[in-house]
Amino acid sequence: MISSPQVLFETEGHIATITLNRPDRMNTISPTMLHQLVEHLLAADKDPNVRVVILTGTGRAFCAGLDLSEVTEPKKDGITSGASNASNLDLRATPPTVLFGMEKPTICALNGSAAGYGFDTALGCDIRIAARTAKLAAAFTKRGVVPESGGTWYLPRLLGWSKAAELIFTGRTLSADEAQAIGLVSEVVDDPLKRAREIAAEIAANAPLAVQASKRMMRMGLSETFNDHVHHVFLQLLPLFRSEDAAEGMRAFMEKRTPEFRGR
Repeated sequence: MISSPQVLFETEGHIATITLNRPDRMNTISPTMLHQLVEHLLAADKDPNVRVVILTGTGRAFCAGLDLSEVTEPKKDGITSGASNASNLDLRATPPTVLFGMEKPTICALNGSAAGYGFDTALGCDIRIAARTAKLAAAFTKRGVVPESGGTWYLPRLLGWSKAAELIFTGRTLSADEAQAIGLVSEVVDDPLKRAREIAAEIAANAPLAVQASKRMMRMGLSETFNDHVHHVFLQLLPLFRSEDAAEGMRAFMEKRTPEFRGR
């Protein structure tokens, strides 16, 4: 395991697990954690051995948002340090932006509550599995801001306009069961990390090029017409048909055995 004071990173087989590790601060995001999280996400996405990435946290929360003690310190000009830092932030190198652009499938194992920035970060993962005790809160309007890291983009697409507007405008906190009922999480379980690893193992057993291409096509389809999308899917199929994995998949099917994919 490669570890740091605020983020842990480990790989087992074809699965990488990235763990937010500030349990004493409910895994609130500090500048150091933000930087380390981006580094680990990019490293996992570039590693040819990694086929699935799990994001989780230690302690009783997944992520309670930004560390307000580090972003609200007043400066001499009356502007908070958070506002000043935000103006210099490279949005291309933030966890939600990196998560959206990742080729590898991502699973968020919500070991506990996700609020604010943590809520948006969870939305950036492809699959969300929640602990029974987890709570999800888009509490931005209660703090005088907007969902700054993808929430206003994800929620209308995940839930429809009316329910997304209700959650964002009220800043309401949802229980894990309520989040599952409206489709924000896939499952509510006793051990979300264990369940995430089971799902990750299922995904990792499939052809990685095909899985990544499927994710790429789903992402493109969010902003395409049907006809344009069908055309792009066809273009994506051409290199897949020529891959070793496609040949292995066909052989394994004919031979009635489990395929052994190599990602090429």
